[in-house]
Amino acid sequence: MPRAEYLGEFELVVMLALDRLAGEAYGMEVYDEIVHATGRELSAPTVYVTLSRLERKGFTRVRMGRPTGERGGRARKFHGMTREGRDELTRSKRMLSRLWSPAPADPAAQT
Repeated sequence: MPRAEYLGEFELVVMLALDRLAGEAYGMEVYDEIVHATGRELSAPTVYVTLSRLERKGFTRVRMGRPTGERGGRARKFHGMTREGRDELTRSKRMLSRLWSPAPADPAAQT
């Protein structure tokens, strides 16, 4: 059986946070959602690096917002899931559900 590639643990956390945020958010929203939902202490750059990696893999896309005065005229990057990203998230969820479920009884082990 060919080896399947799944999302890494933190990639999965970031994708789930994006999903909870209606599929599109800027980096600090993703960071805040992860901290709030998990209670996990992490650095904001960890989230940005992971978002970039997910974009390179084709699981997320970036849309530039409008420049704002509160950001010194810089625009926010909004990260959203691609169809491939949503499919990968579903595939990872199925894989974890299979592992979470009790293993089927092995008839040979019962003899």
